[in-house]
Amino acid sequence: MEFKCASITEIDDLAFLFGQYMEFYKQPLNPKGFREYLIERLNNQDATVYIAYENEDKPVGFILNYHSFSSLSLGKVIVLNDLFVVPNCRGKGVASALIDCSVSLAKSTGAVCVELGTAKDNRLAQALYEKIGFVKDTKYYSYSLSVK
Repeated sequence: MEFKCASITEIDDLAFLFGQYMEFYKQPLNPKGFREYLIERLNNQDATVYIAYENEDKPVGFILNYHSFSSLSLGKVIVLNDLFVVPNCRGKGVASALIDCSVSLAKSTGAVCVELGTAKDNRLAQALYEKIGFVKDTKYYSYSLSVK
């Protein structure tokens, strides 16, 4: 397994995986929109993305991290926003290795922590995160307001 920090060069591989990720979350398919979104994130350096490759050329997973800040911690935060591994590679340590990429990114950029969220019914992901050492927040609720 090889892990690459994605650039525009890997956009086809990333868009391919991102489409499957969006399908997993039952989002409307929009390959052109997905591609444009990812190109913008990479070009603007809004996100750091790692792609897992099997046999050096077969993309099997990705992790997308946003760079943010925490006023309460007075520091930078890496937001692990998206993680996806193709079904036939799940349970083989790919997700854990991708998460290691995010943790290494946080350490190398001086971030105080890596934060993430997952669906309440995604128990497999929750178990993995907790096994790695992520702790479920018990102090704060998360809210969202759609403005679109």
